[in-house]
Amino acid sequence: MSVFQLHNVNFHALRATSLAGVMLVTLSACSAMNPLNWFSDDEVNPPAELQDFTREVSMQRAWSVNVGNGQGNAYNKITPALDGSTLYAASVNGNVVAVNADNGDIIWRTRIDGTITGGVGARNGLVMIGTEEAEVVVLEQSSGEIRWRQPVSSEVLSAPQTNGDIVVAQTVDDKLVALEYSDGTQRWIYETTQPALTLRGTNRPVITSVGTVIAGFSNGTMVSVAAEDGIWRWEERIAIPEGRYDIERVIDVDGQLLLDGNRILASSYQGNLMALDIMSGRIVWGMEASSYNGLARGFGNLYYSSDDSHVVAVRDNSEDIAWQNSDLEYRELTAPTAINNYIAIADFEGYVHLLSQIDGRMVGRTRVDNDGVRAPMIVRAGMLYVFGNSGRLVALRLQQQS
Repeated sequence: MSVFQLHNVNFHALRATSLAGVMLVTLSACSAMNPLNWFSDDEVNPPAELQDFTREVSMQRAWSVNVGNGQGNAYNKITPALDGSTLYAASVNGNVVAVNADNGDIIWRTRIDGTITGGVGARNGLVMIGTEEAEVVVLEQSSGEIRWRQPVSSEVLSAPQTNGDIVVAQTVDDKLVALEYSDGTQRWIYETTQPALTLRGTNRPVITSVGTVIAGFSNGTMVSVAAEDGIWRWEERIAIPEGRYDIERVIDVDGQLLLDGNRILASSYQGNLMALDIMSGRIVWGMEASSYNGLARGFGNLYYSSDDSHVVAVRDNSEDIAWQNSDLEYRELTAPTAINNYIAIADFEGYVHLLSQIDGRMVGRTRVDNDGVRAPMIVRAGMLYVFGNSGRLVALRLQQQS
């Protein structure tokens, strides 16, 4: 069956709890439908207006680079990658750049044929991206030259990963495929059953130090397979579908997985936050929560942005809420990023907000892109890197207000 994407529109809510701006795909052979038609106007939640606050930290723009047309018109979440002191970024129109993270100097710039929808992965001498045309494209880190490109089963919406032996990519039809590092030949493929309705997105797979690949799927499960041959190791359910209608049964594990020692943390929409042992898949911690973004960790807390755009700090290994900030409600927040003593998070209008890790109060704000920010941010040596939806990559330096 072919995958049909619903109309490329951003919407602030799917229901009272909101699934802000996230697109859906369906496996039925019917024509595309507009999800906005499923709900009356009074069920759409307006984004909170920004409130005044006492600024404690400023964010100074160190440099910025134009990558291309950014995320394009669809709900893409193309995310830069950092390897050493080099950032690799891409845009929908095929532009790929390597940038010196210290000063913003462009090391190389290239353009590939195809529409980029997944990326960027960067490791072991490779830059890896996925396309709408169902290809994994691998470039040389040193020059940007294409090493190989390989067709896969469907569109790739997240960044492929490598361990120097295989390149692993997750496709939108819930397949996990391993390609040979050298030439892209398929080594193995792992398939799951996909629900009738899912969020538009996939998390990027994680290749662990114990020789496994872990990925989350739209049916609410986490799966671990052997990196060498794709043999199943374990499977654990993060969320259980509930409700009468397909829209109520959406439980995708789409947020970026967080590898933390011998455990891996995941979040699901309309499901739970969970920490699993990477060897056995045993649940070592969990709590009920709904998020389609990844997690951050710091100050003994786990941080997440809920589906209604509350920023929440949870005491690690407990269900105790350390603090919760609802000032940015329904502003379509990115995943949180820990930097110094703060949590950085961006929104649909392109504002980057800084919250104190101690109590969640707002301490800083700046606007980087009028088209908004969707990609998770990156931290290196106290610098915050933000990729705006319009295609501008910005480096911000934090400075305490006197």
